[in-house]
Amino acid sequence: MQTTSNLLMIRPVNFGFNAQTADSNAFQVQSADQSTVHQKALAEFDGFVQILRDNGVNVTVIEDTPEPHTPDSIFPNNWISFHDNGDIILYPMQAENRRLERREDIIRQLEENFKAKHVIDLSRFEAKEQFLEGTGSMVLDRENKIAYACISPRTNAEVLKAFCEYTGYKAVTFAAHDQAGKAIYHTNVLMCVGSRFAGICLSSISNADEQDAVIASLIFSGKEVINISFDQMAHFAGNMLEVKNADGASLIVMSKTAFNSLNDEQKTTLGKYGELVYADISTIETNGGGSARCMMAEVHLEAI
Repeated sequence: MQTTSNLLMIRPVNFGFNAQTADSNAFQVQSADQSTVHQKALAEFDGFVQILRDNGVNVTVIEDTPEPHTPDSIFPNNWISFHDNGDIILYPMQAENRRLERREDIIRQLEENFKAKHVIDLSRFEAKEQFLEGTGSMVLDRENKIAYACISPRTNAEVLKAFCEYTGYKAVTFAAHDQAGKAIYHTNVLMCVGSRFAGICLSSISNADEQDAVIASLIFSGKEVINISFDQMAHFAGNMLEVKNADGASLIVMSKTAFNSLNDEQKTTLGKYGELVYADISTIETNGGGSARCMMAEVHLEAI
């Protein structure tokens, strides 16, 4: 299944601008008053979780720990992914303080309610300065076993190959840049893949052959392609995630920033595939450089 109604989210204890990730993340901007950032982010996080739960999504919230300091712990989808065959995969992270987010106790807590069979640890690639930051680096078409990935300092082709060998996925790779020509650090900034649709900033893929290959793969796998502009990508419109509620209905989850950037035609098209659900997480987006999708790690494990 492409979607799940079970999500893992990490409630931050000391959220803030992460200088170790800023060089490669053009979306990340340090607020002038850092003293209020954590409290604002905490309120946004709690509000987002409540919106998801009000819409029938099962959210497992685990508290971050004060030590070690992990300012980006609110984005768990980068270090862990969960798969319907029982696999849990851990990923190599570029920033040293993001490597500290990998916590065995989080896995143990999830095992109280879900069946896990194997843990596949790819973090060994950090020793070779090779990184693959989970479902930030890869946008997974789980039903068709396709991993879309824009190669970047945080998305290494060799680690991607190892992921595909373990999981049986096929990689569709390309280069992508923002309007200023800077390499896009995570694939889930520019595209999302749902059960029957894909939102993507096609202009970010400047190589015509690579762009054609991505479009062909999406169409062949039955997705309606919804093109988003550079400006919409900058407002996190590519950072959406389709989830299910307890009744099996599809929800397309995004930030308020992303929702407001979409035009009426795009909203109507997306609305064919699920109810549009959004939350105001602007403090998190500005200081963290990530949005709604980054905050949700889908738990595709079988429930106990």
